[in-house]
Amino acid sequence: MVTVKAALDAAVFRMARTRYETGAAPTSRESALDERGAARTDGAAGPMRVVIVGGGTAGWMTAAALAKFLGRQIDIRLVESEEIGIVGVGEATLPHLRAFIRRLGIDEAAFMQATGATFKLGIDFRDFGAIGESYIHPFGAYGFDMADVGFHHYWLRARSAGSVQPIGAFSLPIVAARANRFTPPLHNGDPIDSSYGYAYQFDATRLAPMLRSFSEARAVRRREGRVVRAERGEDGDIAAVILEDGTRMAGDLFVDCSGFRALLIDGALEEPWEDWSRWLPCDRAAALPCAAPPGPIEPYTRATAMASGWRWRIPLQHRIGNGYVFSSAHLSEDEACAQILGAVEGEPLADPRVLRFRAGRRDRSWVRNVVAIGLSGGFLEPLESTSIHLVQMAITRLIALFPDREIAAIDRDEYNRLVDLEYDRVRDFLILHYHATRRTDSAFWNHVRTMDIPETLSRKMELWHAGAQVEAYQEGLFLEASWVAVYLGQGILPSAWDPRADNPAAQALSGAMDDLSRTIAARVAAMPDHRATLDGLLRPQAA
Repeated sequence: MVTVKAALDAAVFRMARTRYETGAAPTSRESALDERGAARTDGAAGPMRVVIVGGGTAGWMTAAALAKFLGRQIDIRLVESEEIGIVGVGEATLPHLRAFIRRLGIDEAAFMQATGATFKLGIDFRDFGAIGESYIHPFGAYGFDMADVGFHHYWLRARSAGSVQPIGAFSLPIVAARANRFTPPLHNGDPIDSSYGYAYQFDATRLAPMLRSFSEARAVRRREGRVVRAERGEDGDIAAVILEDGTRMAGDLFVDCSGFRALLIDGALEEPWEDWSRWLPCDRAAALPCAAPPGPIEPYTRATAMASGWRWRIPLQHRIGNGYVFSSAHLSEDEACAQILGAVEGEPLADPRVLRFRAGRRDRSWVRNVVAIGLSGGFLEPLESTSIHLVQMAITRLIALFPDREIAAIDRDEYNRLVDLEYDRVRDFLILHYHATRRTDSAFWNHVRTMDIPETLSRKMELWHAGAQVEAYQEGLFLEASWVAVYLGQGILPSAWDPRADNPAAQALSGAMDDLSRTIAARVAAMPDHRATLDGLLRPQAA
C-alpha cells in the first residue's frame, strides 16, 4: 500500500533545471540591479526581476523559496502594506510543510518555538456522517497491504464476518492521537514505527515574520507601500506596479500574493474565477482564539459539524484556535458569532472576526507574466487544512518551471495544468465530506446530501461502491488511505472488496489482525504524551 507518509515526503521541491541547485558563482548576466530594480543601462542583461505583490504567508513563503533555490538567478522584491491585515487563521497544516521547512534549512525546534507550534497526527471529524459519530483522518497507513491488495479490503472481509475491531485500531497515528501521545516516526526498519507522518498546528500570524527575516538575509528586498494599479506594456504584460506614493516598481515576472483582492490576476488581467459554491456553499468563517484549557494538548485538529457548516479547534502551545465555517444562505453572521462563542472551551481572547470568501479558483493561475499564488489564485475552505499546502504546491511548480528569461507558453500551460489538477482533486475530496452524510437535521445538510456533484467525484464514488477501489494516481494530495478514512468514517460501505482478499484462511487473517492491533497499542503505550514531547523539544531552545 502506498502510505500517506510516502506520498507527502516524495518529490518535494523537485527542480526541472538542476543549475538552480548548484550554487555556482553568478554569471555576468546576474549582476545586481540598482535600488529601484530598473534594468541596467550599459547594454548587459541583469537577473530576472521578480516582484511579489503582497506579503503574509503566501508572499513570504514564495520569497523564501525563490531566494533559497533561485537566488543567484533572480532579483526579488516584495511590496506589502502594514495597513492591510492577513487572514491569519490557517493554523493547521499537512505534513508537506515539514519538507518545506526542512528544505529551507530551518531547524524544526526553532520553527516550533517561533510559531507556538504543536504536532498534528491527523484530523478528528465529529458528527459528519451522523450526529454522535467520529473518525480520524490520519497522516499514515491502515495496516499493510498483502499480495498487492490494500489492507482495507481484508478489513472489509473480516468485518463481514463480524469479528474485527474498528479500522482505526490498525492505524498507529489514530491510536496515538486518541491517547494524546506523540513521538516522531522512527526509520529503524520496522514498518509500524515508520507507518505515519505528522504535521504542525501553529500560529499563522507568526510564520510570515519568521520567513521575512529568512528572506531578507538572502537579499530579498521589502518595500512598504500599497499597490494602487498596474502598468501594462505594449505586449500586454505587466511592466510595473505603481504604489500609492507614486513609486514605480518594474519587473519581468510578477507574483500576485495580494489575497482576495487579486490586484494583478483579476484587477489588471481580469482572469475569470471558476465558482464552486454550488458544491461548497460555505462562504463565511467566524474565527476567534481562546485560552487553552487545563489538561492534555491534543496532537490533532478537530472539525465538528454544525447545523450550517462546521467548526474547527486547533490546539497551540499558548492558546486554542477556533472558528465556525458556515453558509450565509443558512445562517447569519451574528448567529454564527454567537454559536462559536458558546462552543469554545476556554476564555475568549478576542471578539469573533468574520471572514468572507468564495470557493473556487482562477481559470488560469499563470497568465502572461503574472503568477497568482495563495488566495488570489484560489480558495478552498480549511476543512482538510489545505490552504498552506496549496501555496506550497504552487511555489514548487513555479520553481520547477521557472523561466530562463522569456516565459515559454509550454511552461505556463504545464503549470496551469498541474495547479488545476491539484485544486480539482482537493475540491472533490472536500465535497465528499459534505455529500457523504446521513444527516437530515437541517436545511444545510439536506442540501449538501442531495446536491449534484462533479462527475469526477461521482466516478470516484462509483468505483468505491462497486469494489472498495480508490482512484489511483501517483502524484497529488490525498491518496488511498485518505479516501478510505472518509468513506469508512462516514459510513459509506462498498458492496464488495477485492476478491484476492478472500485468499487467506479466515482464522489466519483474524489472528494476524489481532496481532497487528495489539502491537500498535503496545507501541503507542510506550510513547510519551504530546505535551512531554513538546517540552523535551522546546525547553532546550528556550533556555
